[in-house]
Amino acid sequence: MSFKTILVHVDNTKRCDTRIDLALRLADEFAAHLTGLYVSQMPQIYAFPGNGGVESYMSLLLEEEEVNKNTAAKRFLDQTRRAGLNGAEWRNVEGLVEAMTALHARYADLVIVGQTDPNDNYPPRALDFPAALTLSVARPVLVVPYAGQPSGAGENVLVAWNGSAEATRAVSDALPLLMRAKKVTVVAVDPGGGAPQHGEVPGADLALYLARHGVTVEVYPQDWSEADVGECLLSRAADLGTDLIVMGAYGHQRLREWVLGGVTRTLVREMTVPVLMSH
Repeated sequence: MSFKTILVHVDNTKRCDTRIDLALRLADEFAAHLTGLYVSQMPQIYAFPGNGGVESYMSLLLEEEEVNKNTAAKRFLDQTRRAGLNGAEWRNVEGLVEAMTALHARYADLVIVGQTDPNDNYPPRALDFPAALTLSVARPVLVVPYAGQPSGAGENVLVAWNGSAEATRAVSDALPLLMRAKKVTVVAVDPGGGAPQHGEVPGADLALYLARHGVTVEVYPQDWSEADVGECLLSRAADLGTDLIVMGAYGHQRLREWVLGGVTRTLVREMTVPVLMSH
């Protein structure tokens, strides 16, 4: 079991180099094909009668986007060249960032995107873009935080487990990483009240499942109130020196927008280490 195709979303935000570096390390470790994707998203411009400046403004935007596209391509190709990775693929497409990333993500085993930095949000996209992408593509999405410098992704893993279908999918999708991790900690969230999905001993069944894949785990039941789960997971991850959190993403679509669960929203906005999410 391995990742054979990895897609990394490339843009010109300050932290993109960190994201590409992590993608390169994983592509090398799993001997995977790496694709860098840049989406040219032009803002909507509305022309009004007598507004003669629209054409010149559009021309300026197109010139700027051409520079942005070329800069993104250079940074990706330069990093792949320095890393000695052969066969990396560069793609530049036009459209909405969310829609085009989702389209190309469907043909990858792992998708790597950056946490949205509210102070560096170019190209324009929703603050919850990583989670919305996870909810729509049925692929594991590895989100790299915009703060800090990830030392890796997958040597010391925290698995947030509540027995749900989403958490089950996340564990299954993360198996290539879990099987090569040095330490895996399963945090059985809210096992109280005899929740049937946890079994008689919360987390024990998951530990047995992972053991059959050669993964050694430690299990910690945690009785946290629903409002505290996101913050408590981040706190526990810091205490354990975790370099990756694996969790199910929760949410549903209402009209044309995704409504996220509270824990998913907290992790997406406040993560301190990479988070692998599945839905």
